[in-house]
Amino acid sequence: MNELGSLRSALAPFTWIVLLSVGLLVPRPASAQAAAAAATASTQPTTPTVSTNVGTTEMKKPGSVALATPVAETGSPHLVAHNGPPAEEVNRKLLEEKAGPDAAKLLLRSSPSGAQIFINSAFVGHTPLLLMVAPGKYTIEMRGQRDDTAKRTLGLMENETQEITLNLATHYPAQISTR
Repeated sequence: MNELGSLRSALAPFTWIVLLSVGLLVPRPASAQAAAAAATASTQPTTPTVSTNVGTTEMKKPGSVALATPVAETGSPHLVAHNGPPAEEVNRKLLEEKAGPDAAKLLLRSSPSGAQIFINSAFVGHTPLLLMVAPGKYTIEMRGQRDDTAKRTLGLMENETQEITLNLATHYPAQISTR
């Protein structure tokens, strides 16, 4: 019995090493969410359908609500590689498609140049920019690179051309005096 006890005590460190290495080599899901997804994926078939949203794919199961998930070429949901045109190009095309035959022209400039342009809260590009839009009322906001902004609401008539130049100003002072 004494030999068996000494053999166990001699092999004890090696058994822990073997158990730890086997535990590390066994493939496991990275998270509880991945485990749940793997469990539900094996029980019900999925049918991928392309959504109308740019850069997303829907995985729809029979009898369930469709969820939009980003499409990533890297396989990671955190490093998303969007397919299709940029958002500003899509927003600009939507504005120009709605313009119709009596479109108004809008030339947008900013001081300093290169500001982001938002029309009715949709990003459409950087200044300077010429747009063909439908007649109507628009809220134009420009945001510069140094947290400087400008905002204006304007109305456009049929076949009208307007040139808008907004001077960007900061909301907060660049320097503070203590005197």
